[in-house]
Amino acid sequence: MNQIDLKGRRAVVTGGAQGIGRAVAERCIASGAEVILWDADATLGAATAGEIGDRFVQVDVTDWEAVRAAGEAADAELAVMSAGIAGANAPVQDYPVDEWRRIIDINLNGTFYCCKALVPGMIARGYGRIVNIASIAGKDGNPNASAYSASKAGVINLTKALGKELAGHDIAVNCVTPAGAKTAIFDQMTDEHIAYMLSKVPRNRFVEVDEIASMIVWMLSAENSFTTAGVFDISGGRATY
Repeated sequence: MNQIDLKGRRAVVTGGAQGIGRAVAERCIASGAEVILWDADATLGAATAGEIGDRFVQVDVTDWEAVRAAGEAADAELAVMSAGIAGANAPVQDYPVDEWRRIIDINLNGTFYCCKALVPGMIARGYGRIVNIASIAGKDGNPNASAYSASKAGVINLTKALGKELAGHDIAVNCVTPAGAKTAIFDQMTDEHIAYMLSKVPRNRFVEVDEIASMIVWMLSAENSFTTAGVFDISGGRATY
């Protein structure tokens, strides 16, 4: 495990009850940070907080007023936006409109709301680190996953825009573009889609959540003092740019 100094820092991790979010929260705690888990699942969120030893707040990231209130209470210097869903697999002509809206609302609008809520406090302190979880699908576009691909492309460009806006402050805003990781999100995908994703990865395996967390925690540190509006690839060689 890489040893990153986050002592004295407070971090919000959305979608922190499981998967990538939980792995990031555990790594942040091991690095000395206080972590506040945000998750829509009250039961799982409370259980995870009890297991890893930090705070949990039930937050639906699609509800701006709830996010705003949680952001004011958190007073966090660090944030990782990991809340997201894969949604249904279907070609565009058959894709349910309600499902499209649901995925965009959680993955893209939710990330925007969380950034909007937490950035003012970072500006006031003159310090902050934000990492948004995008996806290699946001670069390449996965067939039969148009909503997910579009939402993650939006996260990439939200990151780039916000990073440029805040470049005059000691606030870094970056994102990661992982290949698929075997988390609960796979339960939302067809076997054919999972096989397609694996076939595109030159390393011929899925990424581990701990590998993603290792990269992210450095991005949250004071050592990441220059790079902002960046996209960090962790796709096992799949990315071509």
